[in-house]
Amino acid sequence: MSLSRHVIKSTVVGALGGLLFGFDTAVISGTTQALTAQFHLSPGMLGFTVASALWGTVLGAITAGIPGQKYGRRDSLRVMALFYVISALGCALAWNIESLIVFRFLCGLAIGGSSVLGPMYIAELSPPKWRGRLVGFFQVNIVVGILLAYMSNYAIAALQLGSTEWRWQLGVSGLPAMLFLIMLFLIPRSPRWLTTQSRLDEAYSVLLLTGVEDPQKELEEIRNSLHGALQDGEDSLWSRKYRLPVFLALSVGAFSQLTGINAVLYYLNDIFALAGASKISGSLQAVAVGAMNLAATLIAMSVIDKFGRKKLLLSGTVGLAICLTAIGVLFLTHSHLHLLVWLLMIYIALFAVSHGAVVWVYISEVFPNRVRAKGQSLGSSAHWVSNAIISLVFPIFAKASGAVPFIFFAAMMVLDFFLVLFLYPETAGVSLERMQERLESTPVAR
Repeated sequence: MSLSRHVIKSTVVGALGGLLFGFDTAVISGTTQALTAQFHLSPGMLGFTVASALWGTVLGAITAGIPGQKYGRRDSLRVMALFYVISALGCALAWNIESLIVFRFLCGLAIGGSSVLGPMYIAELSPPKWRGRLVGFFQVNIVVGILLAYMSNYAIAALQLGSTEWRWQLGVSGLPAMLFLIMLFLIPRSPRWLTTQSRLDEAYSVLLLTGVEDPQKELEEIRNSLHGALQDGEDSLWSRKYRLPVFLALSVGAFSQLTGINAVLYYLNDIFALAGASKISGSLQAVAVGAMNLAATLIAMSVIDKFGRKKLLLSGTVGLAICLTAIGVLFLTHSHLHLLVWLLMIYIALFAVSHGAVVWVYISEVFPNRVRAKGQSLGSSAHWVSNAIISLVFPIFAKASGAVPFIFFAAMMVLDFFLVLFLYPETAGVSLERMQERLESTPVAR
């Protein structure tokens, strides 16, 4: 089955939120030293400044399901795009550290909201055979955004703009944000959301555009899944029948951050500085790490539907535990620090082919239609709460000993391996409605 151009276009546009997500989360890494110097920030205050966007993502992720369900995934993404535009301009023009924190928080709202709505929108338009790769394209865009942030930081640093350098680094994302906002007016609504609103003719029309083999049968399956939930009278996310999907979403979201990935991405230049790299060489090494992230993500996307989500998680988690331990040993012994960039590139590659490839796909798959918006918010919230806490405390623990955070992350990967091995079902190649039936029939759900 080939993909229709409407599905491709909608996926590309929906995933642009991921590009901005990646850019705005990683771009701060090139500004930490300048912000510390200009605003005389302590390690704790630097952590708070970096984490201010992340607390915005927590609120954005928790609340995005509400407008996503009431007004639709696409229309809610338009609001997120507007937040991206305003926050980019605000960060570029910030007049003190407090105003910068406010605009970073607004940026976080956009990141958190798009991390919920983007993958959900793509999943609901995707044929089962292609869903992993299409939702995974959101992750590809996150990685592209991260790489672009590192490249942008390096290019702007090379211009030697002095005290305005960090303003350009934080403000340049306003351009892709405007493009995202405009493109969101050129794609259809989700057929599954339209069905929840009893707009069946519109849902059928969108299903026709997606090129499914039997749009009428697909529409009936969606209606039946919704009707079953109504008959049971259980549309609360916290009802017994949803406890396995809730656990899966919470754990996959949290452990994707307990890899240490975003703490590393946010403080990458500082980590290289701990190993003795200069500002420019640290920025260039960050570009190399970002390029490896993109290459590994593209490989993961090519196999995620064939190899499966669970196998990717299991194999990647083993590698991450070993690699994180090795990085911890480098900082513990203060020897062979020249190997750090290579270990970080291997680490990034292992993350990209496991948690990076799987997290947004998995969260978008394990909830039934009626509570998917709430469930996506829950899983994304677990991701962002973990991210915010880790990013807040990372500078403090890293300053005391660079080894401590990495040894902790390695231990978390050991725990994660056993959770995935014994509790995670495989979701590859299964329709969203049939996945609902499978999860509800497991002993845990009953």
